[in-house]
Amino acid sequence: SVPYSAILSSYLLGERLNLLGKLGCMLSLVGSTVMVIHAPEDEEVTTLDEMTSKLKEPGFLAYAAILLALCFLLIFCLAPRYGQSNILVYLTICSVIGAFSVSSVKGLGIAIKGFFAGQPVLQHPLTWILVITLVASITTQINYLNKSLDIFNTSLVFPIYYVLFTTIVITTSIILFKEWVAMTVIDIIGTVCGFLTIILGVFLLHAFKDLHVSLENLPQVLQNEQQEPVTRDDKNILIEVDNSSIAPEDKPKVFRLYT
Repeated sequence: SVPYSAILSSYLLGERLNLLGKLGCMLSLVGSTVMVIHAPEDEEVTTLDEMTSKLKEPGFLAYAAILLALCFLLIFCLAPRYGQSNILVYLTICSVIGAFSVSSVKGLGIAIKGFFAGQPVLQHPLTWILVITLVASITTQINYLNKSLDIFNTSLVFPIYYVLFTTIVITTSIILFKEWVAMTVIDIIGTVCGFLTIILGVFLLHAFKDLHVSLENLPQVLQNEQQEPVTRDDKNILIEVDNSSIAPEDKPKVFRLYT
C-alpha cells in the first residue's frame, strides 16, 4: 500500500515523488518482505466458542477498553480542534478502529468456515456482534480516512496510516491470539527489524518530500555550490577594522559595535 499509493498519486494526482521518496518505497517493500518471512504463526482458533473465550480474557478486555476510550477522546475532543491541522489525529482514529475491524474479520472468517461445515453459526450471538462491529469500524475508518485525504497529501497519508495501523494490528494480535509466544529470538528480531525498516522508508518518503532531489541534480545537491548569502542584523553590526601598520602575524583584531 505504501509504494503503490505514492507512485499512483505521483502519476494520477500530480504529486511529486523525488529520489528519496522512491528509496523510501523500496525500503518499505524490503521491510514488508522481512516481516512476512519472520511472521509469527497465529494460535489455532477453529470455533466461535474458542473465539469467545479469547475475547473474554481480561487482558484483551482491558486493551479494548483503552482503545475505545482513546478513540472517543480523539473523535469528540481532539478531532474538532486539531483534525484540520494535524495529520495524526484522523489517522490515529482509523488505526485504533482498525484493531476492532481486524479482530472482527478473524472471527467472521471462523464463522464462515463453520457455516460451510454445518455448524449453527447463525444462532451464535458472537456472529452478529462481529458483523455489527465490522460494519461500524469500517464505516468509521472510511469516513476519517477520506477526511484526511481531502486535507493532506496522498503520498503522506497512506505511509503514516500504514505504520500506525500495522502497529495497532500487531499489538492486537499479540494480546488476543498470543502469536509471539512460540516465536524464536531470530524471528522476533527479524520482525522488529523489518518493521523498523518500513518506518525508515516511510520517514524518507515523508520528511524529504519537498526537496527537489533526482539522479540528474544529485551531484549539484551534494556539492552545494550555491552558498546562501549571510544575513546580518540591522541593529547590531560587527565591523572589523584593518590596521595596515602592524604585521599580519602580530596584528590585533579591533572591532567596533554600532547599534
